[in-house]
Amino acid sequence: MRDSPLLTVEPSKWRDLYVRVASAVVLIPVVLALTWAGSIWFGLLVASMGVLMAFEWTKLVHDSAPVQFALHAAAALAAALLPGVIDMSLLIGLIVIVWAASVLYRLWTHPRPSFWTIVGIPYITLSALSVVLLRNDAQFGLLAVYWLLFVVWGADTLAYFAGRTIGGPKLLPAISPRKTWVGLAGAIVGGLICSVLFAWAVGLEGLAWFALVGGLMAVVEQAGDYFESALKRSTGVKDSSALIPGHGGMLDRVDGLVAAAIFAALVGGVRSGFSSPAAGILTW
Repeated sequence: MRDSPLLTVEPSKWRDLYVRVASAVVLIPVVLALTWAGSIWFGLLVASMGVLMAFEWTKLVHDSAPVQFALHAAAALAAALLPGVIDMSLLIGLIVIVWAASVLYRLWTHPRPSFWTIVGIPYITLSALSVVLLRNDAQFGLLAVYWLLFVVWGADTLAYFAGRTIGGPKLLPAISPRKTWVGLAGAIVGGLICSVLFAWAVGLEGLAWFALVGGLMAVVEQAGDYFESALKRSTGVKDSSALIPGHGGMLDRVDGLVAAAIFAALVGGVRSGFSSPAAGILTW
């Protein structure tokens, strides 16, 4: 007897699940431990992720040009390791100089730049700066980064299972053909629940606000996913690399986290100043 369509199609939906889980089991404890350690250990974690992002970005956008990789990696290292070491205005100035050098070199070698050839360094450095500034907050830094991670992981996880289980109409098929409206709804629910549960578990006040911010973070996280999907679609690849089994490359793994971190640091910085953005995002 021939297999039914259900039996032949359904397993393919979950073919990467076990590999994804195995990778998460290995990586999540490392990330949590280095985040807890803080100081140079967290900086090195962010720096290594930034350099890998720079490698993948220059491979996709700049044909692995060594000069572009050096510039992107230098900017990533500065953003991850220099906050708190040098004045922030000086750090921003250094990053802008490196960014300008990258753009000018691209214009020299390829007279017609594209959006993607210009935004690589801001994308990488803003994400690195955001998580480092959050973690450097002496009072709320550790809680803020843990909260950020749990919200993003919760949104990602529920979006994955909702989208694969229920499916439904596609959200933006021209950019990411597998993502659905149901997946977005799952992400919002996952982000909201994880935000509230985390705040309740550590004794933070304002659970209604955490529900709202968690849902907004989930939307931003999904937007970050679409941003990276648009990059891959423009370069004709499925994954940014094969670095992480089941997940693709570093850009694939942190696309949502990048957007959420920038959003969290911006909200926190506006509310409490950029010297203590963690307090601004966690105290309502």
